Amino acid sequence: MSNNFIYYSPTKVYFGKGVENKLPNYIKEFGGTSVLLVYGGKSAIRLGLIDLARKLLSEANIPCVELGGIVPNPRLKEVYKGIQLGKDNHVDFILAIGGGSVIDTAKAIGYGLAEPGKDVWELFDGKRKATGCVPVGCVLTISAAGSELSNSCVIRSDEENRKGSYADNLSRPKFVASNPEFTMTLPDYQTMAGCVDIMMHTMERYFTSKGNMELTDEFAEALLRRTMADAIILHQNPNDYEARAEVMWASSLSHNGLTGCGNGGDDFATHGLEKEIGGIYDTTHGAGLAAIWPSWARYVMKDCLHRFKKYALNVMNVPNVGSDEEIALAGIKAMEEFYRSINMPTNLRELGVNLTDEQVHELAVLCALHNGGKRGAAKVLYQDDMEAIYAMAR
Repeated sequence: MSNNFIYYSPTKVYFGKGVENKLPNYIKEFGGTSVLLVYGGKSAIRLGLIDLARKLLSEANIPCVELGGIVPNPRLKEVYKGIQLGKDNHVDFILAIGGGSVIDTAKAIGYGLAEPGKDVWELFDGKRKATGCVPVGCVLTISAAGSELSNSCVIRSDEENRKGSYADNLSRPKFVASNPEFTMTLPDYQTMAGCVDIMMHTMERYFTSKGNMELTDEFAEALLRRTMADAIILHQNPNDYEARAEVMWASSLSHNGLTGCGNGGDDFATHGLEKEIGGIYDTTHGAGLAAIWPSWARYVMKDCLHRFKKYALNVMNVPNVGSDEEIALAGIKAMEEFYRSINMPTNLRELGVNLTDEQVHELAVLCALHNGGKRGAAKVLYQDDMEAIYAMAR
């Protein structure tokens, strides 16, 4: 049975070769007159995108200031720097060039600039709701997080040694320029971790025990099958443009809400569990999700057995032989085999994180605290459940 839903995806997508060459037009369309350019490090510079953005904005007489050096698991201190830069230069538009970390940073800066008298971390700490956000546009260089079409962002506070997340439609980007060519120079590990992240954004919506819509399921299953196939192609041939294009589009569709329409509530427990690992150990997000998911899946499977069976049959192509539980377990095992085939971890040890019993307990305490005591839709997890999953994942 499907559930009532609201679907909202206002971001304008410019997709394909050369779309980055009209950036000033896109910015002006949404009222931008003074830009803060936010980017990471080597990739965007090596691709020539930063120089191109400077040139195009200068030719269009659009003033621009820059905040570079954004790192994975983006830091709150950089958000504060961006807010101050924006204030000092009367910025009214933020252009992010990069992947999820850069776009998330831009969104957080946008929130901070819209409410200059308040601490933006209060949003990520769950203490208040936003009332505005300076417009954000982006040039995508990494297919992974889906932040280019989503309403969410994640920021790490080094002072508190944790990540905080915040979701609000106010921060959905006004546009994204997506040229698959920009992803061809990424290291294989980053590409594969990105594919895992794309899949997990869909799987977090797929595994729910309170009703789903068949058409949405078919969208989700097709996206998962396609991303897996393209991951294998790119693992062997990173210069395959068609596979890059498919994965880049999957990144956007996986996290804009489409694959959750009509479901019984998103799960996102795996994300919640991984967020504590990434916040403390600064691990790659997609790889961390791969390391946690098999243990989460085995722990919650019986509470959502019909979904795990459907996933095994329709996504992992497991034969319809044996009991429902046997089929579901075969699907989880097949997923682990896929992760291994693209050199992704299937447990925390393979991720490089070796936890003591005390550390497992501490992670569970933090995860429960940061999720209001519980998390999940396939099975609602409480602190004891979280601790059991962390222990299984070692």
